[in-house]
Amino acid sequence: MARVAEIHRKTRETDIHLRLELDGKGICQVDTGIPFMDHMLGLVAAHGFFDLEISATGDIEVDNHHTVEDLGICLGLALKEALGEKKGIHRYGEATVPMDEALARVVLDVSNRPFLAYRAEVESPRTGSFDIHLIKEFFRAVTNNAGITMHVDLFAGEDAHHISEAVFKAFARALDCAFKLESRLSGMVPSTKGIL
Repeated sequence: MARVAEIHRKTRETDIHLRLELDGKGICQVDTGIPFMDHMLGLVAAHGFFDLEISATGDIEVDNHHTVEDLGICLGLALKEALGEKKGIHRYGEATVPMDEALARVVLDVSNRPFLAYRAEVESPRTGSFDIHLIKEFFRAVTNNAGITMHVDLFAGEDAHHISEAVFKAFARALDCAFKLESRLSGMVPSTKGIL
């Protein structure tokens, strides 16, 4: 059964079409109107081995906040839909990724218990024209809409771009680990409750 989701979300602030295939090859076609987010979402596809298509327009003449947050909402909804009942998945994922001087770890649980612990604050507020603080808002939207518990920890880093890359790559690899199918589960949900 294909683990695929398509999301269309339109508000007064944004209009987003997103297609996600979990068992892909890392193919990415993304146009969000925010080049930095295009780059980060491309990393998610490549390092998570997801096929990802996104077309987004938003009120970026105001700022990037609405578009970045709504991208997180749509990605979270797509992850939840593509996983379905979560039968047979590993459920837990963890990855620690370096990017030059930066070192970040993401640990997550596909538990239907949304929670974000984000300990990757940076001193520099911007990378290029992008407000780096929006990354936390993006991941909060992802976790809330996907039903994921996620911890993000930054162990080292100075450059805001390097830190961002390390976090997004670790996120992708942790998702890939959590979403892999475990043959020993024989298609059962990985919970003593029988449901996630």
